[in-house]
Amino acid sequence: MADTFAFDLAPPQAKEPAKIRPIVSREEWGMRAGLGLLALYLAVTIAIPLFMLLRKSVEDADGSFIGLANFHRYFADPALSLSFQNSFFISILGTAITLWLAFWYAYAITRSCMPARGLFKALALIPLLAPSLLPGLALVYLFGNQGIFKSVLMGQSIYGPIGIITGEVFFAFPHAVMIITTALAMADQRLYEAADALRAGPVRTFFTVTLPGCRYGVMSAGFVIFTLIFTDFGVPKVIGGSYDVLATDIYQQVIGQFNFQMGAVIGLLLLAPTVLSFAADRITTRRQQSMVSARAVPLEPKPRRAVDRACFAFCLVIAVFLLGVMGMAAFGSVVKFWPYNLSLTLMHYDFGKLGTDGWNPFWNSLKLSAFTAVFGTAIVFAGAYLVEKIRGFGIARSAVHLLAMLPLATPGLVLGLSYIFFFNSPDNPLNFLYATLTILVICTITHFYTVCHLTAVTALKQLDAEFEAVSASLKVPVWRTFLRVTVPVCLPAILDIAIYYFVNAMTTVSAVIFIYTGSTKLMAINALNTDDAGNSAAACAMGMTIVVTCALVRGLHALAGRTFLARHQAWRRRSA
Repeated sequence: MADTFAFDLAPPQAKEPAKIRPIVSREEWGMRAGLGLLALYLAVTIAIPLFMLLRKSVEDADGSFIGLANFHRYFADPALSLSFQNSFFISILGTAITLWLAFWYAYAITRSCMPARGLFKALALIPLLAPSLLPGLALVYLFGNQGIFKSVLMGQSIYGPIGIITGEVFFAFPHAVMIITTALAMADQRLYEAADALRAGPVRTFFTVTLPGCRYGVMSAGFVIFTLIFTDFGVPKVIGGSYDVLATDIYQQVIGQFNFQMGAVIGLLLLAPTVLSFAADRITTRRQQSMVSARAVPLEPKPRRAVDRACFAFCLVIAVFLLGVMGMAAFGSVVKFWPYNLSLTLMHYDFGKLGTDGWNPFWNSLKLSAFTAVFGTAIVFAGAYLVEKIRGFGIARSAVHLLAMLPLATPGLVLGLSYIFFFNSPDNPLNFLYATLTILVICTITHFYTVCHLTAVTALKQLDAEFEAVSASLKVPVWRTFLRVTVPVCLPAILDIAIYYFVNAMTTVSAVIFIYTGSTKLMAINALNTDDAGNSAAACAMGMTIVVTCALVRGLHALAGRTFLARHQAWRRRSA
């Protein structure tokens, strides 16, 4: 009985308060659904195709699983395994040369008082307008068997490692200059004043202040250059001769021998070093620390006559090389019959009379570039907005961001080959996209997705979260805030993404070389095929047509950018 009373008189146990779940609005659910669609799009366009490539590499021709037998067969063939070594040799040596030239060129632009610095900075970006096969064609005219300066090589042939490395230096140079220029532009004047106060000489100041301040930018540029050279197809295809590399091997296996299993093996070998390079670049970037604080004083270079003259001479030599290669390609496109008849003519631009599909490839390239710029920019910016602005949902956002970073480590040749295995499968409901211009647009958007995604994310991070908070408090729909606030504020980044997509779609070769058809042939691919047929002059004409088109569009982009920015971003200008 006592036990009963004790039980009845015991104080009741306090109940834990119920967890209050945040109320998710319809707009928030809509944004999460949009993020799910973006994840599905990236999975279909990059993750699943790469898985199909991996699967094909461990299968026999009849589809049976054979493990690593294809890899053993590859390395057992001396000719194929030699290409792997050649690719590493070309990439390492080309990276060293390009990095050295780009560093001093960027140093001259940012740390000297030489004249025409803006002009030299613009000239360094010229190779971005040309497909990678164009420098190979120009080098043939300059140093080939019938070239102008063939005696300079002292009996050595341009068809091989010499030509490939020279062409790759031209191709990768602007990418390195842009990265290193950004790294060198951020410097604190106080560090150099302290070095002067401690009586440190120029050499010691360079190694203790300048180089440590930009070392991560230089390392990042090195990884980017290595990846570009290791995966490039245009230069070794045009001027490589019998010197095979992985990029040309995969083309020969797939197009020449229809050996898709061996092509998949080479694709994975081409993918592995770029993934490692990408991972090393990410680790290096994370370790980078800010060298410029809020109290920093921007560095203003002081005139030094000897240094300025040396920088000007160095930049002049590099600019002459860049303009010489591009000018030789232009000259080769208007010469009647090299080297026997050097009279000028435009006959090589009459593509309809040359049996090269006329101007249809050019119009296909314009369509591809326009569709890629419009739809790619919309997908990338909307996707970056969803990744940055959704509340919570952290795992899904991280997964989408990881998928968005995957294309940067995927070479174009590997992506194109994986599209064959995935979209050309009869069991795939998306098979109807194969052999259409749509699949070229999807492939191009995916190939260059990462850089555009990072550009959009960087712009969105600069946008204060209070805009969304105020809009929510005023019950303004998310889509209206997006169109009326976010898009106008981020307009410079949006325009940069659009022009980046357009130019790269006009000049790309590797990403679409495996999936184009006769009705969707592009100008860059047509130039490659025309050079294979022995008509180098017409190939140069096609390449120069791409260069002129990209230059005109860049000019229109700059003009439109000024107009739109003056209209939609007047708030940036402070009244005097």
